Amino acid sequence: SLPPGGIVGVIGPNGAGKTTLFRLINDEIEADRGQRKVKQGTRVVVLEQDPDFDGFETLMDWALAGEDAPAEYEVEAIAGQLGIDMTTPSKGASGGERRRAAIARALAQEPDLLLMDEPFGALDPITRDALGERVRALHDALGLTSIMVTHDMAEALLLADRVLVMDAGLIVADETPAALLAGKGGEIAQGLVAVPRAQAEKLAAMEREGSRS
Repeated sequence: SLPPGGIVGVIGPNGAGKTTLFRLINDEIEADRGQRKVKQGTRVVVLEQDPDFDGFETLMDWALAGEDAPAEYEVEAIAGQLGIDMTTPSKGASGGERRRAAIARALAQEPDLLLMDEPFGALDPITRDALGERVRALHDALGLTSIMVTHDMAEALLLADRVLVMDAGLIVADETPAALLAGKGGEIAQGLVAVPRAQAEKLAAMEREGSRS
């Protein structure tokens, strides 16, 4: 059950069923059992992992026509929030520029439910972190509801309000980031949390060691 508002992160090891769940929600495949119920009139927009790209041209067309812009934000404002130069042509655009334009195009369609499949996965760490923060801020400003599939537990903990952990086709944990960091969610969830926690501890130890030298 998904109430309006916020971001739900879906995480798990390869083969856990994340993409299958994503496709079920988007009505791309039929379930063997159970039901998919989406409130009538819900506008579902999908941000694919590798979208077909005409992002800059689409955004410019919308901006010039003054159409399809969200009620609270014009297309130019969304582009600006994401650090996009809309005069950039698609040909020769960097991976980060292409990803920003694809996200802006998705947000500008005023989705009631935004489905994001590894939205920042192909980006370098600095771009990924900065873009994630900008998307979260825009997401809140626009009052969206999103489901984000990711392989990165740190990303889920930092950006999501609720985290679903999957394993072997099942949801094995459904917790807030704070609850996961406090040790809840079970063995599989805590195994995933252990990775960014261990990395943070190693970095902190290196910093302490460096301050003593």
